[in-house]
Amino acid sequence: MGAMQQTNIPPVLVTGATGRIGRLVIDQLLDADVPVRALVRRSEAAATLPSKVEIFTGDLTVPESLDPALKGAGAVFLVWTAPPRAAAAAVERLAAHVRRVVFLSSPHRTPHPFFQQPNPMAGLHADIERLITAAGLESTIIRPGMLASNSLAWWAPAIRAAEAVRWPYGAAETAPVDDRDVAAVAARTLHQDGYASSDYVLTGPESLTQAAQVEIIGDVLGGRRRVTFEETTPGEFRRLSEGTAPGSVVDMLLAAWSAAVGQPAYVTTAVADILGRAPRTFRQWAADHATAFTEGA
Repeated sequence: MGAMQQTNIPPVLVTGATGRIGRLVIDQLLDADVPVRALVRRSEAAATLPSKVEIFTGDLTVPESLDPALKGAGAVFLVWTAPPRAAAAAVERLAAHVRRVVFLSSPHRTPHPFFQQPNPMAGLHADIERLITAAGLESTIIRPGMLASNSLAWWAPAIRAAEAVRWPYGAAETAPVDDRDVAAVAARTLHQDGYASSDYVLTGPESLTQAAQVEIIGDVLGGRRRVTFEETTPGEFRRLSEGTAPGSVVDMLLAAWSAAVGQPAYVTTAVADILGRAPRTFRQWAADHATAFTEGA
């Protein structure tokens, strides 16, 4: 586990350890000298994780497989990636071993039209939150809004190919939050006291239209790529998305963007309140990830 780590700190178990947020949470915990365990479904997935991390193979759909990873752990970072039907048994198993859970959820309770559209994932998140409460766990609910990194999946392919970004609802405003800020908040609430029974909606510092976000990426890239935005219809977006995203997800995004047109995005101070510094701007995120828009796949 590393000789310099403080052995009196119980380890934190990170689920979703190789995912966007989970991987960053691991780095943040290690930086704070917190012992880290990672739950992976296949041992080969652990090859990308730091050597200081203790690897456990387990599956959220097989509750008893979680026992070795949970035994002696102080807290769990829960990212739900399994079928909904497995949630009740898994949460029950968590509660049998640990006192605290930090759950990566979504802002489905937020009174803003962008977050109030029909969304199967939001329903699942709400169910898991109820299970966590019923199990008597000390919980912190982390609710990121739109992640800045979504733009890598959405817009980077066109930008790398020197094509226009063709996208619907360019006037829809969101407040993209940097994945690193989400992870930093999660790590802080996992290893420091004072965050039990708390619920945080995490956003970036400013409301930006989707077209403005694409323009910022273009500014950051400068002469490396010419970046243009072209408005498309919802119907064309559905056609372009075929085979790349489930229809229910496409419908949810279109409804959310449509509802967001004409009003500022929901912006909170939660990142600054917890970390004691301003959240990173979308421009900062784009500058730090510029090469992803010009190189690779």
